[in-house]
Amino acid sequence: GTDIGSQKDRVVTEEEWLQRWATGNIGFHKEQGHPLLRKYLDVLLNGRRGLRIFFPLCGKAVEMKWLAAMGHSVVGVEVSERALKEFFAEHSLPYREEPVPEISGAKKLQSTSGNISLYCCSIYDLSSSIVGKFDGVWDRGALVAVNPCDRQRYASLMITLMEKNSSYLLVTVSYDPNKHKGPPFYVPESEIKSLFGNHCEIKCLQKVDDFSDKHRQWGLDYFLEVLYILKFVA
Repeated sequence: GTDIGSQKDRVVTEEEWLQRWATGNIGFHKEQGHPLLRKYLDVLLNGRRGLRIFFPLCGKAVEMKWLAAMGHSVVGVEVSERALKEFFAEHSLPYREEPVPEISGAKKLQSTSGNISLYCCSIYDLSSSIVGKFDGVWDRGALVAVNPCDRQRYASLMITLMEKNSSYLLVTVSYDPNKHKGPPFYVPESEIKSLFGNHCEIKCLQKVDDFSDKHRQWGLDYFLEVLYILKFVA
């Protein structure tokens, strides 16, 4: 972890994330969805229908509605109840709320059609006994938002939630971690291999130059999005 610079000790609290949602400081949210998911959806689905697809730290990702409309079953988790309520409101989707008996204080917001279930709690409170296992994951803005000290814990949890032969599309970001403290945090390929390599085949699908004025204001001179596919073989 030496190549992540001073980021290895950086901690963003749950309160800070809740504050970002409360104030609308959510530059990471993509109104139109993410072009890399559209481009590589076939790689994730791999010719399969009716999958269970997991969105870790889902926010109000528009792709959840998109995949549900294709006949998949979508499960997300997010600490901000506001984010989840905005998701249902912005898509005019009726939903019901219920407590999650296994997790104190947690709620599940489920579309009335039943194919979108969003848990409002810490991701670390979830387990396969609560949410089941998944055929696919879209991880964009999740691993890169997790505190670097929690990455091992996060990856271990994700591995327990994956079915055999499942596919995990992972978007990371690449930039000079000595010039920006994150989030999003820099996650080098070597770290993805150490986190997931014992359980998956890992392949880098594409690197996209995503540099913008925002990144220039952060003091960066480059910013890449890097897309991987992780195939759970075991």
